[in-house]
Amino acid sequence: MARSGAGNRREAVPKTPSCTGPSRRDLLGSAGAATVMAGAATMLSPAPTFAQAAPSAPVRPAPLQPFDMADVTLNDGPFLHAQRMTEAYLLRLQPDRMLHNFRVNAGLKPKAPVYGGWESEPTWAEINCHGHTLGHYLSACALAYRSTRDRRFKQRLDYIASELAACQKAAHSGLVCAFPDGPALVAAHINGEPITGVPWYTLHKIYAGLRDAALLADSREAREVLLRLADWGVVATRPLSDAQFEAMLTTEHGGMNEIYADLYAMTGKEEYRTLARRFSHKAVMEPLVAGKDLLDGMHANTQVPKIVGFQRVYEETGDDRYAKAADFFFRTVAHTRSFATGGHGDNEHFFAMADFESHVFSAKGSETCCQHNMLKLARLLFMQDPQADYADYYERTLYNGILASQDPDSGMATYFQGARPGYMKLYHTPEDSFWCCTGTGMENHVKYRDSIYFHDDRSLYVSLFVPSAVQWADKGARLEQATSFPDTPSTSLKWTLRAPVEIALHLRHPRWSRTATVRVNGREVLRSTAPGRFLEIARLWRDGDRVELTLDMMPGVESAPAAPDIVAFTYGPLVLAGALGRQGLDPGADIIVNERKYGDYNDEAVAVPVLAGDPRRLAEQVKPGDDPLEFTIPAEDGAPVRLIPYHRIAHERYATYWRVKPVTT
Repeated sequence: MARSGAGNRREAVPKTPSCTGPSRRDLLGSAGAATVMAGAATMLSPAPTFAQAAPSAPVRPAPLQPFDMADVTLNDGPFLHAQRMTEAYLLRLQPDRMLHNFRVNAGLKPKAPVYGGWESEPTWAEINCHGHTLGHYLSACALAYRSTRDRRFKQRLDYIASELAACQKAAHSGLVCAFPDGPALVAAHINGEPITGVPWYTLHKIYAGLRDAALLADSREAREVLLRLADWGVVATRPLSDAQFEAMLTTEHGGMNEIYADLYAMTGKEEYRTLARRFSHKAVMEPLVAGKDLLDGMHANTQVPKIVGFQRVYEETGDDRYAKAADFFFRTVAHTRSFATGGHGDNEHFFAMADFESHVFSAKGSETCCQHNMLKLARLLFMQDPQADYADYYERTLYNGILASQDPDSGMATYFQGARPGYMKLYHTPEDSFWCCTGTGMENHVKYRDSIYFHDDRSLYVSLFVPSAVQWADKGARLEQATSFPDTPSTSLKWTLRAPVEIALHLRHPRWSRTATVRVNGREVLRSTAPGRFLEIARLWRDGDRVELTLDMMPGVESAPAAPDIVAFTYGPLVLAGALGRQGLDPGADIIVNERKYGDYNDEAVAVPVLAGDPRRLAEQVKPGDDPLEFTIPAEDGAPVRLIPYHRIAHERYATYWRVKPVTT
């Protein structure tokens, strides 16, 4: 989300790369602080129940569709473990505590005390994000229900929707909110008055949660509440001129354009599509359409949800300008502004990559919400144009950003995942934090099924190497993927078929692998030495046919052009982190309340090993350890450093980037 220290978070495209406006982070005060990637928000795997009135204007359908998460099985492995940890956390949370302020604003008596942190504590009062957690929670429960069919999640969704319906009835308004000043904050913002906070950003989470409950869990009550809220938004913003609307959008507003594009897709109601266009921030879009990167200094996660919305507006209007903006933004951020992990930014803001050296070692790099939202964007772009580049980025960020963000023992999640050498991951508390990344963290780990497999009428794409299976009912086919990836660079697929069927199977040859070999029933049918593409195996498949894909994984090194002596080591798509132990850490020291104090917690001086020599030669000296995905690299000043995948680092200090000392002769 975006927060700020004091005052309203306002941010438009800078006139020059050096000028920016305040953001929600600025609203939060102190150095800065996040937004969201609702995994279901991009119409993940909509329940067919809500395939409603077709849009009247021609819409360009995506060439690929995701499989319904209900048709994908996740088998044992780190992703299933992460999902189960989040499921347990969702079931421990109490809906009535999240509903507290919604009922207060509607003149109803609360049924339970409010939660702490961003939801009620004075420390965060000025950001006015009260209620955002409920929206994320709705999305997470909808995703969990779609993935597992556990009725407990459906019951919670229906209960929350019924409570919000009661609030709408009592307040005689479609608006539901939890702001301390209630609807007055929203009204002032729409009227162009000075405010503190980011009301549309927060309301976006409620819209998105209700949408996901309707589409993924077939909650009719949620749909009715959503449409009343949507109609309220249409009426409330109708008096604004285009200039007034654009001025309003200088304050962080999440993905409101995405929401109204989704609402149009659900209903065919033209005024929703019109509002999706109006909520598309032209001051940000137009430079991107022209291929201009003016992102330096801008609040990162204020922008990413807007761009997700641009892509959705393109899909619902066919206006190529929105697609150009989305694709240019993705390529700019993914390929020129990202760290080796797929994350980006320092203290929630984009920085000039010429200043990489000044930002890379920050404790406040790689905000997890930004990774969440960049994956939403990559997924949408991949479905429109199934290039391996999008899938490669998705894989890298999924492992080194999303999977890496969860405490495997408590299920709690990170805010930043900075690269300060010797620092550690810090996780939110169960009930006293509720950061933006707490909310997206609820969603991240119950939606892994949504991006493993995709299809069109004749093809099935295997985008990720994850132990799982997919059921393709229209083809009478089931494809099961057995793999221990990334422990081993291979995967095996087996068809179970009612009858022989012609399907073009597309397997990704990642850019990180020099070669790829495909065998069908033990016989080699394809060998590729051109990484960064999908390999097509089109044939008449029969029941029991097996496919094996074998790849190469080897140590590598990455650096930014402006700082070639600062490097990260990789193994395939994985970033390898130096595991530096628990010096100065008490048990539980990495569970924290205040995300603004990243860099201050556990800040004892720690000796970090020094690596010396040519970085590429150092990569060649990375040696396998005794266990899978464990390595060592020689250090100048002592024993070799133990390297393990960054996503496996927890409860200890680490280093992902190293300033390599030159060797003098």
